Amino acid sequence: HPQACRPTPVGLLFVHRSDSFGACIAPLSAWLGGAWYARPGSIDRVMVRLVSLVLFFACGAAAMVVVAADAPVHGVRVIASWPHDTGAFTQGLVVVDGALYESTGGYGSSTLRRVDLETGRVLQRRELPPRLFAEGLTAWQDELVQLTWRAGVGLRYDRRSLEPLGEFTLAGEGWGLTHDGTDWIVSDGSATLRFLDPETGAERRRVRVLDGRRPVRRLNELEMVPVHAGEPGETHDRLELWANVWYSDRLVRIDPGDGRVLGYVDLAELWPQGQRPHREAVLNGIAYDAEQRRLLVTGKLWPRLYWIAVPGLVPGPDDASE
Repeated sequence: HPQACRPTPVGLLFVHRSDSFGACIAPLSAWLGGAWYARPGSIDRVMVRLVSLVLFFACGAAAMVVVAADAPVHGVRVIASWPHDTGAFTQGLVVVDGALYESTGGYGSSTLRRVDLETGRVLQRRELPPRLFAEGLTAWQDELVQLTWRAGVGLRYDRRSLEPLGEFTLAGEGWGLTHDGTDWIVSDGSATLRFLDPETGAERRRVRVLDGRRPVRRLNELEMVPVHAGEPGETHDRLELWANVWYSDRLVRIDPGDGRVLGYVDLAELWPQGQRPHREAVLNGIAYDAEQRRLLVTGKLWPRLYWIAVPGLVPGPDDASE
């Protein structure tokens, strides 16, 4: 997304803390102004100052409590990595039947492509009209479905030939796209996810993604990920909705039923921000390979695509006990 919006390097929790704390401090600051300049010897004014200080710290503590989420943060282990096209402004990533497909964005440079995983070489390519900015991508039956950013349309393709099959109307902006087997799930850069009817594109329901009471905004690329659940020896897979958050190096794990945040996955060490050429080279792109049971991630203009394991959630090939 090319719009100018300065990233917050320390992440969403700091932003929220600052906003909450600042909102709390603002009226106190005006009130405190009179107390700090009271004439000496005024007991009432001294008491006002003391009470103000208590409220100041209590308000700060309350702001901390609001953002002190219980959602766990998981690290990752890199299993393997492969070359990725550094000119690919990755907006969507999907693996189906062993084939890797990628949606890349940019006015005049948007594409749909099939990519060789091990070499990063583009095997098939479909260029979009210059007026369209490509966004999220998912595989649906024998089709590929691709969103556009602000054009108000989504695009359907034959999965094998990449030949266009038609368009559908998309209300609002399109960012990320996946499906749960019944509905298409669309993000639009807000904290809201919409569930659409694949036949008509009509909205069936929506959920707001909340970490406690805090909305998680800038939701971008989406993927349904089977996650190990249950006690050791009695594990089973449950489907979670995982999302990139624009300008964040964390994935957010979401309950698709109610939008509740289940946790985060920290990917900051894959390609540290200090090594990236510019601010738009952000983490974006999640694909789960169901045949090989592997989770793939990359980013916009990134040089590598990674196969990762998330201990306790998504095991690697040597984690049979997880």
